[in-house]
Amino acid sequence: MITLQPGDIAPLFTLLNQNGEPVSLEQYRGSRVLLYFYPKDDTVTCTSQACNLRDNHELLHLKGLTVLGP
Repeated sequence: MITLQPGDIAPLFTLLNQNGEPVSLEQYRGSRVLLYFYPKDDTVTCTSQACNLRDNHELLHLKGLTVLGP
């Protein structure tokens, strides 16, 4: 298991997106990417964090961030 801290460089990975298409971190090389992880589904904290990212998606995009996560 890899443990990352805020600001660490993430290892390269490829996963399927919501449409079943592969998305690789390599595609975003040189870009600012916010990787979103959560420890458990359907908990108050995880839900509020996910809603915050959803609600502020446009602001994050305007600041040059791409959000990737479940």
